[in-house]
Amino acid sequence: MLYLAQVHKNEFLDQLQLRLLARQEAEHIWAIIPEEAFILLGTSKNLAEKLLVLVELSPTGDIEKLEEATNWVLEMVKTYLTTGITPEFLRQETERAEQWRQNLTLQTQDLARRSLELEARREQIQALEESLKREKNGTNKSDSTGC
Repeated sequence: MLYLAQVHKNEFLDQLQLRLLARQEAEHIWAIIPEEAFILLGTSKNLAEKLLVLVELSPTGDIEKLEEATNWVLEMVKTYLTTGITPEFLRQETERAEQWRQNLTLQTQDLARRSLELEARREQIQALEESLKREKNGTNKSDSTGC
């Protein structure tokens, strides 16, 4: 699993450690780690304190991959923050999409109602036409028999 972490020095052990800050849940979904979680790096790692790193951990918690997060952070800034995509913007867009969906649903229901009304009127007109034909046929027969 991929984590965003910060390098710290453990004064008591005189070793470097990683404080896990966030964990990747899906491709573009991260979760903040609210409790303090640390992984010892040992003394062999030559990393600057406070450096942000991306660390890939195995299921057993072993470090599989460790790299500076500078380019990753800059890519995040470029992708999301330079275009004005903020949580508030996303919330507003979600609300707008929901209103649009509700409006489309109402329009669809209105069209279905109108369609039913038109069908009912068509049937009424057909019934009237049939009635007029029968009436006309009945009048014609009485005219021809009455002469």
